[in-house]
This record gives sequence, structure tokens and C-alpha cells, in this order.
Amino acid sequence: MVAEMPALTDRWTLGPLEIPNRVALAPLAGIGNWFVRLQAARHGAGLVTSEMVSSFGVHHGNARTCDEMLRIHPDERRDGGVVSIQLFGSDAEVMRSAAARVAESGADVIDLNMGCPVPKVCKTGAGVALLREPDRAVAVARAAREGSGLPVTVKLRSGQRPGETDGATLARRLVEDAGVAAIGFHPRSAAVQHQGVPDYDLAAELVQRLRVPVILSGGLRDAPSARAAYERTGAAAIMLARGSLGNPWLFEELLGRRAGEPTRGEILDELGWVCDRASEHLGDDRAGRYLRKFYPWYVARLGLSPARAKRLQSALQVAPTLESARALVDEYARPRALAA
Repeated sequence: MVAEMPALTDRWTLGPLEIPNRVALAPLAGIGNWFVRLQAARHGAGLVTSEMVSSFGVHHGNARTCDEMLRIHPDERRDGGVVSIQLFGSDAEVMRSAAARVAESGADVIDLNMGCPVPKVCKTGAGVALLREPDRAVAVARAAREGSGLPVTVKLRSGQRPGETDGATLARRLVEDAGVAAIGFHPRSAAVQHQGVPDYDLAAELVQRLRVPVILSGGLRDAPSARAAYERTGAAAIMLARGSLGNPWLFEELLGRRAGEPTRGEILDELGWVCDRASEHLGDDRAGRYLRKFYPWYVARLGLSPARAKRLQSALQVAPTLESARALVDEYARPRALAA
């Protein structure tokens, strides 16, 4: 265990930026839009990162990419918080152009995805495929820094297969040769995705070797495991990913702002807030479909009987409108329904 670790509530620096605490929202592909980041910020996250955004889409001015995925809400910076936009791509000049556009959108930081194992990303040479091309990875990171003028961080896996440490090796080159400001490190291989035990000893070794902050991700599903991993590795900060889905109160718990589980009323209010923001972002029709992946995270926390929760989950997946989904939640979660 690392002695005299800073508290998670302590400030830290990322390049020229001061981050108000050491609990961050990790990039969540297909999920981390502005209102998910805003939710994390409301609950205390000091740094929030976007979902994975295509550098080619930004470079070529794709309307949906630029209008929806680069949208930043001013309240994401509440209490001095910092907003990072994650890009993926393997072409340095395209990345340079995209990074400049992201800087114009108002981002504080650019994060580069060099850890995604999804085949459709890797077949373009991006994501974890860049572990096999370190020179290209360095060129892409340098182009992002030069194109944007912003601090650049890179999210890495430990390697492509179990036992490999290519990610840690590349991290050192990215710092020394590309000038990245921090490394986000998930100490599992791409092959196991989110299974298995993260190699926190490898993360601790990387922390000792790098002269820039390491932000730890992977396996941080609850407050005890997150605190233990933070102390074991000596990381500068921790990034919550799957552990925060449907549980933004985890940020508060880690920052000492609450103790205990949220009440049913808090969960219902939070889900209502999410529905409102999704409607604002996408319109009711698209929001109703988009939120089908969100509903299970909240329903699982409502304390319904297994049979009742299953019926509600099934009904929400086929709800024709956002309003009908709201009505279903109210019907199943109100006290008299639970008594039935």
C-alpha cells in the first residue's frame, strides 16, 4: 500500500489545469454524451470525459458527430470541473484537424482512445491496434497536441492479450516523445475486456515510472474496491466507468458527500432527470429508443421483487414512447403497486 496518499477530495494538476478532486468519469463508448457527463459532474466528478468520437467524422464535418457528440453543457464545469473529449483514429493529419475542431468546441482536454478492443475500431488501425504500431501512436498523439493546443491524455490497456505489457511500454513513449499530459490506464488486456482481475501491480509500476499523472480505470465497481485500487497503485486519480452506470451516487460516496444507498425516491428522481435530458438532447422519439439501454441500470436499484423487476424491464424495452416509459416506471415503482 502506498503511504500518505492524497485524499480523493484533494486537487491535482493535469498539464496547466487544476482538477478539483481525484474522481473522474471515464470515457464510455456510446454512452458518455453531454448529459451523462453533466450527471457525473452534478454528483461531484472533477473530470468528465466524452464517449469515443471519430476523428474522421470530426475532420469531415459530419453533422451528427459535430452537433451531438461535441456538445458541451456549461454546467459540466460546475465547481471548477474539467471536460475532456475523447477521439479515436490512426491518421496523424486527420487527428490534427479533428483536435483543432474539438478545441474550438470548448473542450479543456483531448483524450485519445488507444485501448478500445472493438473489431470495427481496430480494423481501422485505431484503438488497441495502435499498441502494435507505437511510432504511429506517438505521431497521432503529437498531432492531437499540436493541432489543439490543449493537454492531451491517452487511454490505454495493458496489452492486447493476457500477460502482455505493450500498453505500459507505449505509455512511456507517449510521455517522452509525444508530450502527453497524463495516461489513463486500464490494467487488463483487450482480449478479456471487462473480465478478470485488473493487474494493479502493473499500474503501480507505471505510476512510479512516469513523470506525468496516471489515472486508473478498471474494476472500480464500488467505493471499497475503488479506494483499495487507488491506494494500492498510487494513481493520481481514479476513473469510474461501468460502476457509475445508474449509480452516479458512487461519485458522492467516494468524495465523502454521502453514506449509504440512495432512496427509491432519489433513484426515481434521477431517472426522471435522465429522461428529461435525453429528450432535450435527442427529442422524444429518439430518446425513447436510446434510453432502453439506460433503464435496466436504474430498475435494478429500485428494490422490486425479481418477477416485478423483470416485467418492468421487459415492458420498458418495448415502450412506444418516452411518456409511456415514464408511466410504466410510475406504475411499477409507486408504493401501492409494490404491495400487490
